Amino acid sequence: QVQLVESGGGLVQAGGSLRLSCVVSGRTFGRYVMGWFRQAPGKEREFVAGISWTGISTYATDSMKGRFTISRDNAKNTVYLQMNSLKPEDTAAYYCAAPKAPNGRVGLTGAEYDYWGQGTQVTVSS
Repeated sequence: QVQLVESGGGLVQAGGSLRLSCVVSGRTFGRYVMGWFRQAPGKEREFVAGISWTGISTYATDSMKGRFTISRDNAKNTVYLQMNSLKPEDTAAYYCAAPKAPNGRVGLTGAEYDYWGQGTQVTVSS
């Protein structure tokens, strides 16, 4: 059974940083795309960043590309999301996700992912 467990969320002031982690168990990690999504109250879930099995990263917006960094440690079955210069509008529950099929491209929609973590809350105060 594939399981994804996020950690690292919390309350931070605007301009601060957080590093989210997602540990994957139940299958070989290194051949799969990993993604991060977020959902704010009253809003739809949105793609934040993804990383291919070869380590190529994709970000949803230029703003995220400049402030967030997605990375992976295949030896630890873990994907990270380093978030710097956080803004109040970054407040959301953050989820990591993974597809069933290996060796694919980074999907930009939730429908392209099959496994999800339980989420970790990020709250940025102004």
